[in-house]
Amino acid sequence: NGAPVLRTVVGLRRSYATRKSQYDALVIGGGHNGLVAAAYLQRGGLRTAVLERRHVLGGAAVTEEIIPGFRFSRCSYLLSLLRPHICSDLELKKHGLKVYRRNPHAFTPMLEEGLRGAPPRSLTLGSDLAINQREISKFSQKDAEVYADFVAHLEKLAAAVHPLLDAPPVDIPGITAGPLRHRLAAVKTCIPVVKCGLTLGTKVPDFYEILTAPIMKQILNRWFTSEPLKATLATDGVIGAMTSPSNPGSGYVLLHHVMGELEREKGAWGYVEGGMGGVSQAIASSARSYGADIFTEKDVEQVLVGSDCAAKGVVLKDGTEIHSRVVLSNATPYVTFRKLTPQSSLSPEFISAVDQIDYTSPVTKINVAVDRLPSFLAAPTPDGKPGPHHQCSIHLNCESVAVLETAYKEAINGRPSARPMIEMTVPSVLDPTLAPPGCHVISLFTQFTPYHIEGKEWTDQDRQAYADRVIDWVEQYAPGFKSSVIGRDILTPPDLEKIFGLSGGNIFHGSMSLDQLYLARPLPSLSDYRSPIKGLYLCGSGSHPGGGVMGSPGWNAALAVMADLKHQ
Repeated sequence: NGAPVLRTVVGLRRSYATRKSQYDALVIGGGHNGLVAAAYLQRGGLRTAVLERRHVLGGAAVTEEIIPGFRFSRCSYLLSLLRPHICSDLELKKHGLKVYRRNPHAFTPMLEEGLRGAPPRSLTLGSDLAINQREISKFSQKDAEVYADFVAHLEKLAAAVHPLLDAPPVDIPGITAGPLRHRLAAVKTCIPVVKCGLTLGTKVPDFYEILTAPIMKQILNRWFTSEPLKATLATDGVIGAMTSPSNPGSGYVLLHHVMGELEREKGAWGYVEGGMGGVSQAIASSARSYGADIFTEKDVEQVLVGSDCAAKGVVLKDGTEIHSRVVLSNATPYVTFRKLTPQSSLSPEFISAVDQIDYTSPVTKINVAVDRLPSFLAAPTPDGKPGPHHQCSIHLNCESVAVLETAYKEAINGRPSARPMIEMTVPSVLDPTLAPPGCHVISLFTQFTPYHIEGKEWTDQDRQAYADRVIDWVEQYAPGFKSSVIGRDILTPPDLEKIFGLSGGNIFHGSMSLDQLYLARPLPSLSDYRSPIKGLYLCGSGSHPGGGVMGSPGWNAALAVMADLKHQ
């Protein structure tokens, strides 16, 4: 991948605790959700250990030194969705978490000839409404006038989701069957849904629509007319998802990406100091402060299942057995039940259902080290100093929704997009710890690329050719970019699967489609984090409420474990 040196710089620190042979809880995988679960379990009085396969903690929220002197958020690259109560409970700021807020947030340059020698147009959006309206008015005065109402509309819908994030889905079996006292207890699981409904009020139909509708037809086309604005907003409806803005369900993907907050600013995203591994390191530090044991390079071979069909611990690939009362898996549902769980312990029907979970991924992530900042035709910076737009998510090939649609159609036909959608970020503009002076790290989050190229596996030649294509497109917007590249790291869907354990390369541990959300995430029989194996739980993004560096799956799973152990 053009990266001869690969060193870890955040999360390498190992726990010097002695590994015990018996714990109350074992967590497979040291991704952020597994670490959150471990912190809460240990805080609740359960002796807990985390076993991470790689040499570095963090899962997809990790910092690695791919090129000497350049530290990259190698996979996940922005923070917004991490739940505020988790930050507060675990005292993550005290444990080193620092986030750089970005303002403005989004920059979409055009490829066009400027009028009378002026630069091409661009669209910049941030937290200042007046500036946003001025920017949008370059393309449509009407769109500028209604933009504030659109943002308020989305914020209202997003706020209604929050109660659903911090609790498991409604316990349908508990409400409909069993003794009366169990039914009454299960009814309490309806409270978050009631809170959601009360927050929405008369907007319940709007909420239903955004959950089910294509983002273009029912939402963006209703509000706006200008293509650059619609395309910029539409990227949040397809990011990380093999879908188009014209497909049902893209509205929810948009909502998922605007429901976060940063320093109490709704919908804001930021860079973590030291890269995304800083999040994982802070959570791990908090978990250790409560007494949790956290180990790297401990590759779990299999979950131990007793004759009573209950989890008893795990066996590592080196043959070591570690016993526990419960086991939580931060791996994807597919890895958990098809690779780590003895197949004889699961019914054929359940195995078949697990095989049907959709892990389709459109993402190829390219991490680039450069010796100077890119200077965009639409916002030139010839002095090499960063402009406000350099701290944004820079949307390239987003002039119109038609460009996104074409890119999507090529990928579903088995070909990497000829004109890929590119989300470019330059975190070193705000965080100088990531690169040598004058140099920068750049993240190119690109879509759409298939898992197989016309039925064949990716070759290194394919990887390099696709990366060349992406960089050639960046060059069109920012001449001189290609010659600034020092090195690059290319992660196609199969690479994301192999390195980070993301089945299918899907960054969410499973598609965030309507058939894999809430009561059906990842399957209707698994929506409460409990598996068919007693004492084996899911705690990763494959469970409710899904992907992103949120922490809610780990928090919810920990609560389920503690409730079950309390009643044993």
